[in-house]
Amino acid sequence: MTATIVSTEHLTKRYGDRAAVDDVSLTVRRGEVYGFLGPNGAGKTTTLRMLLGLVRPTSGRATVLGRHPGDPAVNGRVGALVEGPGFYPYLSGRDNLRVMARYQGIGDAPVEEALARVDLLERGKDAFRSYSLGMKQRLGVASALLGDPDLLILDEPTNGLDPAGMSDMRRLVVDLAAGGQTVVLSSHMLTEVQEICDRVGVISNGRLLTEATVAELRGATSLFVRAEPADVALAVAMRVAGDDAVQVVDDGFRLETGAKNAPVVTQALVEAGARVHEIRPSERTLEEVFFEMTTPEEALR
Repeated sequence: MTATIVSTEHLTKRYGDRAAVDDVSLTVRRGEVYGFLGPNGAGKTTTLRMLLGLVRPTSGRATVLGRHPGDPAVNGRVGALVEGPGFYPYLSGRDNLRVMARYQGIGDAPVEEALARVDLLERGKDAFRSYSLGMKQRLGVASALLGDPDLLILDEPTNGLDPAGMSDMRRLVVDLAAGGQTVVLSSHMLTEVQEICDRVGVISNGRLLTEATVAELRGATSLFVRAEPADVALAVAMRVAGDDAVQVVDDGFRLETGAKNAPVVTQALVEAGARVHEIRPSERTLEEVFFEMTTPEEALR
């Protein structure tokens, strides 16, 4: 049975009359990449800060690596980047990491390894204040990697990175999980989450809407059909798949039926005299699912 690394039960944080996090119960398992998704202001960062012991919950409870968040026995086993990195601007990237390494009681060797993992070895001697936003973000991830933590909590780790840097960061996260580390990843980049996360939790207005694998959220493969005359094709589709299993989209329609039924649908369309221009498997993206679950006012910016 897979061990539980992070668990919350009815976790709640209120600021006056406003519930920033409202009755959230989630589970993160060992060795997985857990995507924590939600619109701006949904409660993601507040939840992560509670997991790190930086914010005290109003009610409910959380455990991290089997202990209370912030427990000294846990702190050394957790690496985090939340709300952007904070470093001494006049020190080099390397020296900033050395300060953190000495605070943790580890030598300089992990500093060089961390710089290499985020592709900052050549710029390690440069002052932090000269770094671009993306470089500052990479140094923040490097600091989270110091000490080879069991759990990494990363809040928007690809913020400010160019496409190549984003690809490198995704590969790093996957490698970390493959090596047995657990990653909790908050991100606005839904395509990134879809590619690398094992499970996701979706939070909106402080409440956890769902927790599932990416595959479960996206659902079964459907069929996209584009054929003419449209009324004939639609009638055939509804007869084959059922009235409630056909959705008009773009310049065609989607049948909530498995891709294996494509030959049956194609044959029925041809026999009815329809001209089939396109028929192909279609999967909902995580982005589509996200927007279906959250209100337009809460859409990602």
